[in-house]
Amino acid sequence: MLVTEVVPRTLETTDAATDAGREWLSSRYRRDDPAYVRLNMVTSLTGAASGADGTSDTLTSRVDRAVLGAIRRDADVVVVGAQSVRTEGYVVPKTAHLAVVTASGRLDGHRLELDAELASRVLLVAPEAGADGIAERAGLSGVRVLAVPADERLDPRAIVAALAAEGLPRIVCEGGPTLAGQFAAAGVIDEYCVTVAPTIDPVDAVFLPVPARVDALVAGMLVDEAGFSYLRLRPQG
Repeated sequence: MLVTEVVPRTLETTDAATDAGREWLSSRYRRDDPAYVRLNMVTSLTGAASGADGTSDTLTSRVDRAVLGAIRRDADVVVVGAQSVRTEGYVVPKTAHLAVVTASGRLDGHRLELDAELASRVLLVAPEAGADGIAERAGLSGVRVLAVPADERLDPRAIVAALAAEGLPRIVCEGGPTLAGQFAAAGVIDEYCVTVAPTIDPVDAVFLPVPARVDALVAGMLVDEAGFSYLRLRPQG
């Protein structure tokens, strides 16, 4: 699958299916910052967070999955909401920790299958008041629980601070929409990585619900031969 760089305007093209192409993608998404928060999401042209099967699987592409791999390899931890873990059937990233955020403390229906090594790289992020025993209730033996101070809901700023204190300061949030919107509203996102699929889908849930406009600079944009675009946006101000 050929990919062309539009911003910056190099118009360089690579084959994302090759080792050289994957390294080229990695170089475009690599960040030297010791700490950052990225949001990585895929959406249709209509702003839908999911495709016909109710998951992001029907929106994604081979190149999008290669970009996902590049972003994850650059991160210490992938942060995702409990609902996404139930819906999407998450697996632990090969090169990063997985932090599952649950405000309710309920993880019924999760599909995480963990051996001892994988369990050591999973954290359950929950409010202090409901953190006791949630790993055991979910059948996730060996998983650490990260208790975060909270009022009515978990504050993304407190989540970021707690992960940094665990030695995980390079963070990529993968949603779903509710968690993504909370991170955006809290102003903690340093870079939005958004894949736009060339599909027109009904919008049951917008991929990024925000309470106000976010002015951003286009730091990078790739397009592939299937019509997908891959944006990196950095908030201004």
